[in-house]
Order: sequence, then C-alpha cells, then structure tokens
Amino acid sequence: MIGNNNDDGIRRGRPEFSESPAVIKVIGIGGAGGNAVNRMINCGLSGVEFIAMNTDVQVLRSSLAGTRIQLGKELLAGLGAGGSPEKGRLAAEESKDRIREVVTGADMLFITAGMGGGTGTGGAPIVAEIARSMGILTVGVVTTPFEYELQIRRKQANQGIDELKKHVDTLVTIPNDKIFVVIDERTTHLEQALVIIDDVLRQAVQAISEIIVKPGIMNRDFNDVKAILKDAGEAHIGMGEASGEDRARTAARKATENPLLENVSIAGARKILVNITASAKLMTNEVREIMELIRDAVSPEADFAYGTVRDDDMEDRLKVTVVASGLPPAPKTLRKTPAQSKTLPEHPSKPPEKSHGNVEIPAYLSWKKQFK
Repeated sequence: MIGNNNDDGIRRGRPEFSESPAVIKVIGIGGAGGNAVNRMINCGLSGVEFIAMNTDVQVLRSSLAGTRIQLGKELLAGLGAGGSPEKGRLAAEESKDRIREVVTGADMLFITAGMGGGTGTGGAPIVAEIARSMGILTVGVVTTPFEYELQIRRKQANQGIDELKKHVDTLVTIPNDKIFVVIDERTTHLEQALVIIDDVLRQAVQAISEIIVKPGIMNRDFNDVKAILKDAGEAHIGMGEASGEDRARTAARKATENPLLENVSIAGARKILVNITASAKLMTNEVREIMELIRDAVSPEADFAYGTVRDDDMEDRLKVTVVASGLPPAPKTLRKTPAQSKTLPEHPSKPPEKSHGNVEIPAYLSWKKQFK
C-alpha cells in the first residue's frame, strides 16, 4: 500500500523543501544601545529579535525589547556602572551564562552601544566574545563621543573600540561629530540632529535584515551576507532610496556615500554586496546605472555580488542597499562650517516616545530628554 507521502519527500509530483531562515538578533547594551533598540522597534523594524542589556534596572524597565537582561546583579545591585568600563566588563562577565543563553540560536548578531561610558564600553566586547565563540556572525554598530565631551570619555571610547574589534567579525563606527557635516548648527534643533544619528544604527540593521529576509528575483541570502562580513574588519553598510527620473543613480549615491559613518564611502572596499528593491517598474538600464556607479567607486579586483527584490509597495521608489567590507582606515572627521552643510532629510524617523533614563547615556542623549 502506498501512503500519502513518498519516501523521497515528493507529494503530488512536487518536491517538499526544507527551509531554515536565518535568525538575526540585535542586542542594545548600555543606555545608548538600549535607546537604539527602542528606536528600531518604534520604527517598525521587523525580521529580527531584540534584546536589551543593562546594569541599571530603572533603564531596563523602560525598554521595549522583548528580552531584557540585567547585568551584574551581584556586583552592582541594579545600579549603573557609573561611567566605568571596568565595572561594565565585570558585570557582563558575571552574567556570561545568561548572555550565552539569549544569543543561542542566532545566525547573526548585531551589538549596538555607545562607546565612552561604562556598561556599553566594557560589556559589548564580552557579549561579542561569547557570540563569536559560538560561531555566530557578529557585527558591532557603535557611536563615539562628540569631540567636546570629556577627554576621559573619548579615551575610554577608543579603548572600548580597540577591544571590541578583537571580538567582532565586522565593525561599523558612527562618530557623533559627523553630524556637523550634514547639519547647519544655527538652524537645526538638537533633537532633530540626534534623531539622524540614532537612525544610522537602524539603517545598518535594516539593510542586512532585508537582504536576508526578503526573497528576490535575483536572490541574495544569509550566506552572501556572511561571505562579505565574516572576519571583515571595518565595514560600510548603507541604504539609499529615491524616486523620479534619476532615481537609480540618486539611490546608489546615497547608499555608497554616507557622511555619518566613519567610513564615508565604499572606496577601497575588497568585498561588495548590492541589493536593489523596486516594483515591477524596475528597468534594465537602471540596474546597469546602479552597478556602473558602484563599480566605478571600487577596485576592479573587489569581489562583487548583487541581487534584486520585487516589492510592488515601492511604487515609483527604488532602494539600493550596499554592504562593503575590507575598507582601508578612515580619515579623521572634518567639521564643515554651517555654510557648507547639506540639507537634512525631510522626514527623519519618528523618535521613541518613551524616556530611557540617563545612566550610561552620553551627554548628547541625556540632553535629548529635555526636548521631549
């Protein structure tokens, strides 16, 4: 007697496929990292699992993350690390088993934090070390203090980044001072400027998650992303969206030249992954224009891959996502005068509505609360 299913997995003449979608988790550690996670959640970022970690239970209570982890219960008894990276490190060390538990099952982990304080600076390298030892593709996305902040914060940030680099596959750095390249300080409200900084973190995570989660006509998946980011060092992750007559080139330029990142452009990158998202209106010449613009920006020897995704909700809009790794050291930030500043985005993402406390949060995020 023949059953409903054949032994080789064929049913009704069609094969049954086994699929295991890549699991992406995002950990926000410390005050600034927690705020970044809240922003991603409020912006509707999907396809990822969110985790907040902090020593300060008051800050954790206001987190929107589905999983919230108190670090260093015995060491700090629910209080902040007081700006001490050493205390942040010891708190994460104390909670290693719990950290290992929550990252289990992830294929890819984003760790976001503000460098320069205590919990994020000291704890992020511990989280990264645990994740990478488990074979998880680990990407750090961090901010660094403003130049006018205390020298000790800047020194601690540099030390924290040096330590984090040892334990992540890829690091994306966002210096807060870069905001002065794109705003006019005389006419820009502080909160509007801070929203732009926060949103770079969201875009980096969204860029990767969309490549992995959304099926494409010329499909790219987790293995393509892993090939670009594994043991890659410094990276550029950018998204550009545009509509209208010259939308292809405009979107490509936005994706490849982000003035807010430590690595402003993809010039010198050794590995490039490009993903194009558009409706059925995507034209062949637009794909060619995008690829030519990006190819002209990198070495002919760079490894290159691209894919396309059809999304009819895009209508007349076109989005380009670029992941570039193996970048050379970035030059120091140059601060432009207000007259040289560029125009701000017309519709920055909505800031989180909840307050998240000011323990372990750099001064610029503490000031942000005063404008709510």
